[in-house]
Amino acid sequence: MSVATSHQQSTVRENLLREDIPLPAAAIYRSRLNHNLQWMQAFADQRGVKLAPHGKTTMTPAFFRLQLAGGAWGMTVANPQQARVAAEAGAGEVLIANQLVGRGNMRLMSELLRDYPGVGFYCLLDSVENSRQLGEYFAAQQQQLRLLLEIGVTNGRTGCRSAEQAHAVCEEVAHWPALQLAGVETYEGLIHGYNAEQRVVEHLEQVRDLCLQLLRENRFTPGPVILSGAGSAWYDLVAKVFTDHQEPRILPVLRPGCYLTHDRGIYEEAQAAVMQRLDGHCCPRGDLQSSLEIWAHVQSLPEPGMAILNFGKRDAAYDAGLPRPERHFRPGRDSRPRTADPHWELTGIMDQHAMMKIPVDSDLQVGDLLALSTSHPCLTFDKWRQLLVIDDDFNVLERVDTCF
Repeated sequence: MSVATSHQQSTVRENLLREDIPLPAAAIYRSRLNHNLQWMQAFADQRGVKLAPHGKTTMTPAFFRLQLAGGAWGMTVANPQQARVAAEAGAGEVLIANQLVGRGNMRLMSELLRDYPGVGFYCLLDSVENSRQLGEYFAAQQQQLRLLLEIGVTNGRTGCRSAEQAHAVCEEVAHWPALQLAGVETYEGLIHGYNAEQRVVEHLEQVRDLCLQLLRENRFTPGPVILSGAGSAWYDLVAKVFTDHQEPRILPVLRPGCYLTHDRGIYEEAQAAVMQRLDGHCCPRGDLQSSLEIWAHVQSLPEPGMAILNFGKRDAAYDAGLPRPERHFRPGRDSRPRTADPHWELTGIMDQHAMMKIPVDSDLQVGDLLALSTSHPCLTFDKWRQLLVIDDDFNVLERVDTCF
């Protein structure tokens, strides 16, 4: 074999359709990923808001770096362990969208402040008691901790439930030189059901107005005042309400996470509602695209009307609806995947198996490949230590590691 031929073979990329990859596998289309990244950044830029994407969705440092290079102001995470991953990926601002409770977590935060003195770390706060605990701990470490006052919703999760609670927390923070109140945060995604849009807007307006009031009362540390909200369902409303004022110190920060890969389930529905509300006004071109798929084999056809696929709960999210068959490919017959039969439907899922209902005359055989979309990408990402990034010809461009 010539040297040239050997080199040529060594550079041939693995390909899903050639069955170079053992299945099941999680694959992400690079073109769609880049499109989504640019779409959301353009949305934020057009509306004068900053992006701090919620990294807990993917926990993939390679994607953090893409988002930061694409213009993201910072990254959002859920705990100090994830904050270290974001800092290591190059984030200059890291928002921990959670309370910092317990000395073990405080110690991790203290180590982050020591190891990354140039990074702006922020934690959430919603109680007088936690203010005292943090004030005592970080005073003993001779460190200062930046905090965002969290405003919650009734029957939701954390966060102050009234202006009175919020002011009590601010009073306590003022007693502790180790604590710096840097802004206000909320998560409006817990509001749903009847008249949700109006209730979301009302909540956001209350949070904005409280932030403006606290600013007039000089409750915040000098510098920009962060006003942050927005998961992946109501970010358009957050951007609108949080920029509807004349206060130059306020820095509105959105925290959507699922937009990067999007989905074909709950976030597809949420995005459709966003696009309807925007009604074509000042939109970036196009729309978000579902870029994450689970690829699996037809493993068994044990009885008429049933196919068993070789993936399960250990491989794909199932909390917000079962995966949906999107593409069908038969090695040796097809040159490109075909659209999956719309009558194929997953009806059950176990640890390593998925049950799919099919018409008895379906053109399906053992060994066929299926690509399936998922709903709620967070719970697919955390099942994989490594994901495939592929091109539109199903070549593997790279493998990216997750850090859950």
